[in-house]
Amino acid sequence: MVNFIKDMVQKKLKQISAQELIHYGKQYGFSLTQQEAEMIMAYLKQHPVDPFDAEGRKQMFQQLARITDPATAKKAQKLFNELIHSYGLGYLFE
Repeated sequence: MVNFIKDMVQKKLKQISAQELIHYGKQYGFSLTQQEAEMIMAYLKQHPVDPFDAEGRKQMFQQLARITDPATAKKAQKLFNELIHSYGLGYLFE
């Protein structure tokens, strides 16, 4: 089951659209421009991102800070952590 969840998350990261990123940003309290969303989407499609690995998450959020700004990256990281714990998936991200 763990591998199934990990595969689903990684697949979603590779398939997310710019519009979805903008929508989630609005929904969770941070804004992205169309250009930022497209750059994030391109990064996720072109680079193997492993959010289940601490180093992979670090690189992902560092790149997000480069594309957007450090404050947006921190908000996204905080949201990410809140979501994993609210769904009881913290054990997958240790």
